[in-house]
Amino acid sequence: MKDALVVFDTTLRDGEQSPGASMTQEEKLRIARQLERMRVDVIEAGFPAASPGDFEAVRAIAGAIRASTVCGLARANEKDIACAGEAVAPAARRRVHTFIATSPIHMEKKLRMTPDQVIEQAVKAIGWARQYTDDVEFSAEDAGRSEIDFLVRVFDAAIRAGATTINVPDTVGYNIPEQYASTLRTLIERVPDADKAIWSVHCHNDLGLAVANSLAAVVAGARQVECTINGLGERAGNASLEEIVMAVRTRADVFPVQTHIDTTQIVPASRLVSQITGYPVQPNKAIVGANAFAHEAGIHQDGVLKSRETYEIMRAEDVGWGANKLVLGKHSGRTAFRARLQEIGIEIGSEARLNAAFARFKELADKKHEIFDEDLHALMSDEAAAPAQEYYRLLSTRFHSETGETPQAEIMLAIGDEETRSSATGSGPVDAAFKAIETRVASGATLLLYSVNAITTGTDAQGEVTVRLSRDGRIANGQGADTDIIVASAKAYLNALNKLHMSSERLNPQL
Repeated sequence: MKDALVVFDTTLRDGEQSPGASMTQEEKLRIARQLERMRVDVIEAGFPAASPGDFEAVRAIAGAIRASTVCGLARANEKDIACAGEAVAPAARRRVHTFIATSPIHMEKKLRMTPDQVIEQAVKAIGWARQYTDDVEFSAEDAGRSEIDFLVRVFDAAIRAGATTINVPDTVGYNIPEQYASTLRTLIERVPDADKAIWSVHCHNDLGLAVANSLAAVVAGARQVECTINGLGERAGNASLEEIVMAVRTRADVFPVQTHIDTTQIVPASRLVSQITGYPVQPNKAIVGANAFAHEAGIHQDGVLKSRETYEIMRAEDVGWGANKLVLGKHSGRTAFRARLQEIGIEIGSEARLNAAFARFKELADKKHEIFDEDLHALMSDEAAAPAQEYYRLLSTRFHSETGETPQAEIMLAIGDEETRSSATGSGPVDAAFKAIETRVASGATLLLYSVNAITTGTDAQGEVTVRLSRDGRIANGQGADTDIIVASAKAYLNALNKLHMSSERLNPQL
């Protein structure tokens, strides 16, 4: 029998720390339910001490998720750990994950603590965490650049204090596979009572080696991998869940482990995370990219037609790829609408929200004959922001663009309780729309990114627009979807402005 590999997903914590990837509570719940549907073992729901909003989101996920373990992250201090313990308390299975840095540069420059003080604090932190749960994970931040003798000491103390999972993070993506595997192998051999804990890895992708390092560590004895959907995360991102899971499954001859993941839920999870965060998936991304199972070369096409295995090492349907499924149309009723939303992991909540969402669905169905699951996800992402959070609201638009003429935009906005109209010209209709908005808003924000992706195929497809704005050191992504790209662009710009307007200080620990 193969060992079980624990899949620890940190999309909702580390993934959310990507610039502009902050999510609403409702969006986090949707992703958490999809992760549970995929049978992820542990969902790191957030960092509860970061803000009241983060605390409430983790607590809501803990109350909603039954099959997966719900985990909260905490620094190695009593206040953070109490906050995490209270946030995950409603979960059927709960974990507190605490960490402290162990590399010489972090201890000296950041913590200003001696090695002995770090070990003492780690032991205290684990003791505090055990007041809330017996499932305690301890991480040595920047373990990838820590001295092996000191790691042996701190992990020995952590296990004796009651930590049940020991995480060895390559926080800055510095390691290479052979080196990282050697570190894991040495630690497991040298730490007393190493068999009393599950050894875990958390790799960042700064050198493009997060997946390779994680898999090398699995061969060396790690039995938990911390990863994210689409590799989302700080800087260059984390190890991709989909790549880890499918590598283990496809190369069963190499890896002495197996996962519990329902792989058919991988592509739906990838699309959901991409739509909610506004981070598009590159076409050539392994497993979930649009071209992952596409064949253009004639030799390849000929081979695949004769025998799929000639050029495909996985089946597309095994990870959730397939033809877009037509689910609803303009004649579909409210009951069918609600049922399909629930099937794809979206819960409406109140009857008022259902009615509002159904009205928007009908508007979309009048513009677009065929409604796919991707359209519903985009529609509900638009719907997710409650009216109270929308300080800026788009009421109506009018655009004029003609060859040889300067494009113009006229926008009707609601700013708070006041309605206002503005107009502007620009180099194109989108540029004119953004300038028309800024004429009244004067946000002072800088546009960092503007991107457009088609949600489905066809000329009537909805366009999904992502806008990234920066102001006073804060970054916010805004999303908007519509069959009219210019309207979608205006929605996305205002969505980003709303996030900047509502934003508060966040603490972003890096693991």
